[in-house]
Amino acid sequence: MKHIDRELGQVSGQVSTKQDILQYLLKQGHATAHELAQNFAISPQAIRRHLKDLETEGSIFHQAKNAQEMGRPQHIYRLSPEGRDRFPDSYDQFAINLLNTLTETVGAEQVEIILQKQWQHKALQYRQQLGHGSLKERITNLAKIRRTEGYVAEWYEVKDAPIEDLQKVDRPSYIFTEYNCAISHIVKTFPNVCGHELEMFAVALEHSKVERTHWMVDGEHCCGYLIEDISG
Repeated sequence: MKHIDRELGQVSGQVSTKQDILQYLLKQGHATAHELAQNFAISPQAIRRHLKDLETEGSIFHQAKNAQEMGRPQHIYRLSPEGRDRFPDSYDQFAINLLNTLTETVGAEQVEIILQKQWQHKALQYRQQLGHGSLKERITNLAKIRRTEGYVAEWYEVKDAPIEDLQKVDRPSYIFTEYNCAISHIVKTFPNVCGHELEMFAVALEHSKVERTHWMVDGEHCCGYLIEDISG
């Protein structure tokens, strides 16, 4: 019985480590086996076994780095579309079918107006939920709400933000990042659906300026926003 328990523990640990790897790639966009081994404090050999399993099942893929240099090229690992699908999605085919029916019935322009009104309603709903605290407190609440909706959301103060080439800002500022799209299946068919997210956050976070820094629609690994406090 103890032998069986140990085996079950090992299997459970392997599943947990693989999920951690997928979460890391979701957030960072890419990583080498060496970087993953350092981050999780396990041997490169163990990491490579996990990466091989994940690649075999189609959750990740690799590209060669420094392939033209002498020596063995490093592999850079990224999530595949199937890997991204392992993270929560809030909607299903029903929503896509509904939008298709609306487009056929009232036309694309009217559907765009409907979607815009939906985001306006959502923005006002968020504003009420976020409360009347500081911008930092409201962004914290926004991240919590988005997580309950299936997004992997984080925020950082600009001074702590792990984003290169970020312009210096004098006002209190924050980076809000979502590493997956909870409506990704809908966006594939109706890419304009998430186009209103920027204005939605701007309305929800009163007295702030919101700019998009990253967008998965453009092929980037996350959606990111620079949020500046303009209340002063």
